[in-house]
Amino acid sequence: MENAVAISQYELERGKPMPSLNHGSVQTNLVIELAPFRKKYRIATELSLDLDDWESVPDICIYPFIPLDTKNDVVTMMKPPLCAVEIISPSQSLTTLVAKANAYFKHGVQSCWLVLLGLDNIYVYTDPDNYDIFKANETLHDTKLDISFPLTEVFK
Repeated sequence: MENAVAISQYELERGKPMPSLNHGSVQTNLVIELAPFRKKYRIATELSLDLDDWESVPDICIYPFIPLDTKNDVVTMMKPPLCAVEIISPSQSLTTLVAKANAYFKHGVQSCWLVLLGLDNIYVYTDPDNYDIFKANETLHDTKLDISFPLTEVFK
């Protein structure tokens, strides 16, 4: 007998796992910590990407600053972000998340953050084989983007 895993309508429509209270709260906290960098970068959540026919919806994308044109919206970005942030969901495996990080690099992303709830760590990848681990009581440093902020409020 095969094990069947029910996939929610959300997951079918978005092509990504269902978020949770912890996931959404940490995502919001990260965006708040990134706010001081919004004059240098365009920070967007849940942005659809189509990178050379590979589709993804990172939890957070960081682009060079792009002025908003509210009269002409962009539904799907065809250009890779400088950084993609992925927060592990309850139904997601670490193996899946690492494979996604590798795919981001293959498609031109320069930095990828993997946020591991439960461990309260953020892995900041500078390429598929190199990363630094930042714990909840430390200060995150992304040397590629020159972003640095304390993680003390992110996992609260």
